[in-house]
Amino acid sequence: MSTDRPPDQVSISEVQLGEEEIEAAVAVLRSGQLRQGRLCDEFEERFARFAGARFGIACSSGTAALHLAWLALLQPGDEVLVPAFTFVATASTVVLAGGRPIFCDVDGQTGLLDVADARARLTPRTRALAPVHLFGNVCDVAAVQALAAERNLAVVWDAAQAHGARWRGQDVGSLPGVVCYSFYPTKNMTTGEGGMITTNDAALADRLRLLRSHGQTQKYVHTLIGLNYRMMDVQAAIGLVQLERLPGLLARRRANAALLDRLLAGLPGIETPHVPPEVEHAYHQYTIQVHATALGRSRDELAGALAARGIETAVHYPRPLHQQPVFAAEHGRQALPESERLAGSVLSLPVHPGVSESQLRRVGEAVAAVASGSA
Repeated sequence: MSTDRPPDQVSISEVQLGEEEIEAAVAVLRSGQLRQGRLCDEFEERFARFAGARFGIACSSGTAALHLAWLALLQPGDEVLVPAFTFVATASTVVLAGGRPIFCDVDGQTGLLDVADARARLTPRTRALAPVHLFGNVCDVAAVQALAAERNLAVVWDAAQAHGARWRGQDVGSLPGVVCYSFYPTKNMTTGEGGMITTNDAALADRLRLLRSHGQTQKYVHTLIGLNYRMMDVQAAIGLVQLERLPGLLARRRANAALLDRLLAGLPGIETPHVPPEVEHAYHQYTIQVHATALGRSRDELAGALAARGIETAVHYPRPLHQQPVFAAEHGRQALPESERLAGSVLSLPVHPGVSESQLRRVGEAVAAVASGSA
């Protein structure tokens, strides 16, 4: 695909689209049947089958998926336990549905929800948990499910970055509760924009479909206040091709991550991703932690040194949610030390399927040069 990047630059992301996706989209455009239709139905069925879930509900974005889930589950004022180290949509959609996010700290190794910290923040108004499979790693599913069962809490799993991730051999899309995905261009698979909800609950799936389309049970008959969060068939056409390619794309990501693990092993000040033994990471991002004292340079200085060598990096996320301006007035004085530390130490390196082995070795050599003090 064409790019404005220099030919020797190692990109942090690359959209994986080929002629088959283009032809599928063009076929829909030529048909004139652009709205949600047969291809959306097929995409829902096939994605649900891939994830091992009973039902799939396609929608217009990952944010729409989360918003629909909370609209289906929350009453005004309900509290939801949300990790502070994640993308803003995990919390903003709770607010948009009338709920109140209660920010929790995360595990310092993985950046995933610290369930013990979440437990300490329970109140009589706690209604749900919002665990995030951050970067494609998988939450402590057993601990989340135990807390949910003990307190009768709903669970909305944010799997926006976790297409194909597995826990104890089980795809995260088949977990009890509601699972929400994003198909943004940089994700493990894309429809341009788009999202998907998977669930095993038939009544909940019906409610989500109503909420997705103005609460309409038949033409001009509306039983709920809903939204227009539908997907278009042109997006679904792309998604169907991408879904076929997803196992191969995931295999490349995992192989690339394994090579980076080897190249970065033992470097002072560099902590590679921690993957629990029961988890198959989907590697939407390969995110290291930079320990500045041991490395002799800050995270941002390392990023600058890599940029000077033509290697793109990214910081996901430079500010925890409780310190975001939109939440800080209510939550900003809260101390969430691991979320705050990670915001200053995480750095994502290229791991996408389009990066070559030679490029990955360049990344490893560049990080090693900084760690050794020669760069």
